[in-house]
Order: sequence, then C-alpha cells, then structure tokens
Amino acid sequence: MLTASHIDRVVQLALDEDAPWGDITSETFIPAGTRAAAVLSAREPGVLAGGDVFAAAFRLTSTDTEVTVHVADGERFSAGETLATVSGPARGLLRAERIGLNFCQRLSGIATVTSAFVAAVDGTGVRIADTRKTTPGLRALERHAVRCGGGHNHRFSLSDAVMAKDNHLAVLTSRGMSVTKAIRAARARLGHTTTIEVEVDRIDQIEPVIAGGADIIMLDNFTLDELREGVTIVDGRAVVEASGNVTLETVRGIAETGVDVISSGALTHSIRSLDLGLDMIVDGV
Repeated sequence: MLTASHIDRVVQLALDEDAPWGDITSETFIPAGTRAAAVLSAREPGVLAGGDVFAAAFRLTSTDTEVTVHVADGERFSAGETLATVSGPARGLLRAERIGLNFCQRLSGIATVTSAFVAAVDGTGVRIADTRKTTPGLRALERHAVRCGGGHNHRFSLSDAVMAKDNHLAVLTSRGMSVTKAIRAARARLGHTTTIEVEVDRIDQIEPVIAGGADIIMLDNFTLDELREGVTIVDGRAVVEASGNVTLETVRGIAETGVDVISSGALTHSIRSLDLGLDMIVDGV
C-alpha cells in the first residue's frame, strides 16, 4: 500500500507547502556549501513508523544528502536512542528538518498507540483495526503506521468493499425497502470476491442482516451485554466487528465479549505525536 512513489508525492507536497519560494532563513544565514550532520533521537519510548518518509524529506530536498535509519519500522525504541542520522548540505537539512520530523513524529505516535491497543487484547484472538477517520491525503501513511503497531487495516477506500452504514439504511428504509432485500439485491450485482459489511445499532437489526447474507456485521456503540448477546445471535454466521467509542481502557472488555474485530478511529484521529528531536551538528566540511 505504501509505495516509494506515493511517499515521494506526499512528502514533496509538504515540502512545497513549507517552502514555496525557498527557505529564506537558511539561504540568508547559512553560507552556500556548508555541510552538516544531524541525529534523530527519541525523547520518549515508542514504536517507529515512517523511517522511509523521514528519509524522503531530506532526499527530495538535496540529492547529496545521506540518511541512515537505525531502527526499522515496527521496532520499539527507548528514550535517548538514536533513530537515524543525516548528513549533507546544511541548507538542505534545515529545509527538510520540520517536514521529516512532522511525519515521523505523527506516524510513530500512531504506531505506538496501536501497539498499546494490540497489547491490551493479547490472548483474545481479536484483531485491532483502523477506520477511514484518517488525515485527508495521508491515509496510506497513517495506515502503514497502524500496521507497524501490530494492527490491521479496514477497507482502504469506498471502492474496496461494500459497507452499509446507518445513513445508507435510513435512505433505504425511507423508500420502503427492507434491509434483507437490499442486501440480497446488492449481492446479486456484486462480484463473488466483494464482501458486504452492514452496520447495526440495535439487536433487532441483526437477524434481518444475516438473512440478507452479510459477510460482516458491525455492532456499533453496543454495551458489553449487548455485544455478548449479538455474538450469540450471530453464532458464527458472519464476522462480528465492534466499533464506537473504543478506548484503551475499554478495549479489553470489548474483546472478551467474543467479537472477531474491534475497529477504532482513535488509532488515527486522536493520537499525540511522539516526542522526537533532530539535533544539528556542523561538521566543518
């Protein structure tokens, strides 16, 4: 999902936004030809994500820059650990610094939070998944970070799978169509490889959805007792996904109800960027 060309496209847009007509500070203060080195270090522990994205910020700014990432994506690191080293033209390093840091800090924050959710449900067999609640334009990067934290990705876009949510069902029922018939009609139009997921917010909606032949049923904002009842009703006839206000404090209890998947938008929309620092050292070359 996260290709080199996609990384370059996203990072170049960020570089262009940050310095549309050049970096006048560095071009004014730093003599041309000055070289420097920099160290990316961790100011708190976490899980790395975005090493290639960090490197791309410097590579796209100056082809004469060398970046060595010492910790692989998905690996844990400690506070004070060196994560990457950079060397090259000082002007290029200074221009790319903030963009490289912004990406690496945010993606590592996502990976670190995701790893905490995954650890919280350890032993239950439940998958932790993200949602489409991602930063516009950064979905592939943020979902890569979720995988770095040990999580799984939900459908990438509206084009990947059928997922009928509450607003879809509201439109259908307002036209007098039953959910069961709507699912069957959709199945008849789809290829055999396309899955159908349906979101429900009441217990009594489960049986009509199963009767329609849904592959996945999302139980949205159910209480723990309702989740257990829903799992019993489904009885293995579909994959059961729980979603809605999932937090690190509640995720274990949700997992223990017997659901198969727990999806949480908090993995990408409510994270804190990790505290990483880039310290410049002029090498005199």
